[in-house]
Amino acid sequence: MIARRLAGVAAAALAALILAGCATKPPASPVGQACPETKPCPACPVCPGVPEKPKVSTLAPVAFADLPGWGDDDLIAAWPAFRASCRALRFRDAWREACARAEALDGLDGAAIRAYFEANFVPYRVANGDGATQGLVTGYYEPVLRGDRERRAPFVHPLFAPPDDLLIIDLAAVAPDTRNMRLRGRLDGRRVVPYWSRAEIEDGKAPVGGKELVYVDDAIEAFFMQIQGSGRVRLANGEELRIGYADQNGHPYQSIGRWLVDRGELALGQASMQGIQAWARANPARVVELLSQNPSYVFFRELPPSPGGPPGAQGVPLTAERSIAIDPRFIPLGAPVYLATTHPNSSVPLERLMVAQDTGGAIRGAVRADFYWGTGPDAGLLAGRMRQQGRMWVLLPLGYPVPAQDNAR
Repeated sequence: MIARRLAGVAAAALAALILAGCATKPPASPVGQACPETKPCPACPVCPGVPEKPKVSTLAPVAFADLPGWGDDDLIAAWPAFRASCRALRFRDAWREACARAEALDGLDGAAIRAYFEANFVPYRVANGDGATQGLVTGYYEPVLRGDRERRAPFVHPLFAPPDDLLIIDLAAVAPDTRNMRLRGRLDGRRVVPYWSRAEIEDGKAPVGGKELVYVDDAIEAFFMQIQGSGRVRLANGEELRIGYADQNGHPYQSIGRWLVDRGELALGQASMQGIQAWARANPARVVELLSQNPSYVFFRELPPSPGGPPGAQGVPLTAERSIAIDPRFIPLGAPVYLATTHPNSSVPLERLMVAQDTGGAIRGAVRADFYWGTGPDAGLLAGRMRQQGRMWVLLPLGYPVPAQDNAR
């Protein structure tokens, strides 16, 4: 996903509510009863006699012994990913000492790595606002497509750079609660309106002429590269391009798998990436209709060649099976995260230390992660099948300024 799938036009409605101030009606009570008062916010009190829903802390400190499988994990495999994040975090006060100590550590000594984390970090159990400690864990990967710099059959499906008329609107200065949101739009006269949807872009309404980076030979594969947010394109001359996320049209992501299930085209268990690809191969005349159900559209940029994984939102290369995407509203980018889930389509435990190095518009919520499996078709098989439940613990340096409401048990 690689810094992809950002919050879409729905964020505009949220921003409008924030900027507009209080509603003219009092909110419903926590148990769904109508509040008897008719005063506007903020004068409307909590409804008399109705108990408030208890607040649940997002983060609660625990012991390393509470992390299932902590003593069995091969921390040597996670060390390069953590060190990469430390290179970006070491200038921040909260991380400076921990990252400085990591520099002097032998990365091939698993016992020393475990002792380092136990001496310098506190694990925090992560929970959603409703108290749930279980959440969704999906998977993603770096696809490899076939393509050409020129449009010639069979390479007829373009991957575009961002168009010049795409506006990026940051409301953080006037609405601090929107600091993690970036609205996308375009000018229509003096009005800012939503940017063109996927269907409208495909219909030629957006000025993307001249923005073609490369052409690929498969529309459904191009679509999934947008979902993943990055990939590689092997050209006929043997050259390989690395393509990364550049921007998005601002529309919210809509699942084409859900659309197929709702119409009886696929059973729920078949709505994996592989199942959708198989359906598209069997129904080539309906691929445009299928893809148009997701109005979100991703634009790319060409990245310089590099031996590691693609860069994540933190700006460091992702590490296969040790990097995850998280929601940065709840977990800091670069932080180690202990994940307890299961392997794709199985009940076999998958318990290991990961590093939060990426984000994504579909990754929303505290207990929510996207597991990076690596590059190529084998990684794609695992990513496409992964839709598991899991628990998460974020490891924060001693003295990290955890908000008071998040530090309560």
